[in-house]
Formats: sequence, C-alpha cells, structure tokens
Amino acid sequence: MKAVLGSPARKLGRAPIAKIDLDSLSIEELAAFRDEATDKLAEKVAACQAELAMLSRYGKVTKKGPAAAEAKLRKEAKDAGHSSKDQSATA
Repeated sequence: MKAVLGSPARKLGRAPIAKIDLDSLSIEELAAFRDEATDKLAEKVAACQAELAMLSRYGKVTKKGPAAAEAKLRKEAKDAGHSSKDQSATA
C-alpha cells in the first residue's frame, strides 16, 4: 500500500507537502511520524480553540458565514432607521 501525502496542500493553495512512501518507513519511523502529526494536530486544535474563545467574547459563535452576518447588520440598521422615524412621528 502506497500512501502519498501532499494533495491537500494544493487544495488549500499552499506549497505542496513532501510525498512520503509509508511502506518504505520502519516501524520506528512510522511511530515518530505519527507522534509528530499528533503533536501538530494538537497545536492546531489549541490555536482554533483559543481563537473561538476570543471570538466568543464578542457574541454568540455561529456556523453562519460572513454573508449572514452582513445581512443581519443591514437588517438591524434598517430597523433602527424605522424606529427613529416612528419615534419622531409620535412626538
């Protein structure tokens, strides 16, 4: 079984990762590779969790994209404009 690493880099627009033939590695090399990959993943998870914690201070974290956030801001601005007109009409 030949496992080749590197294709995800192209999808992300990054420099390609070196191709590794896992079949050619010894058990010790495979274990070291696994440990390095596990450590790198743990670093990335910690960084993402820290970013989410920082963002959560500014409000609810949602799965919606930037377009939804922009639409919400436009709606709030529109609603604020109507409420000020309503208040001036009743005064």
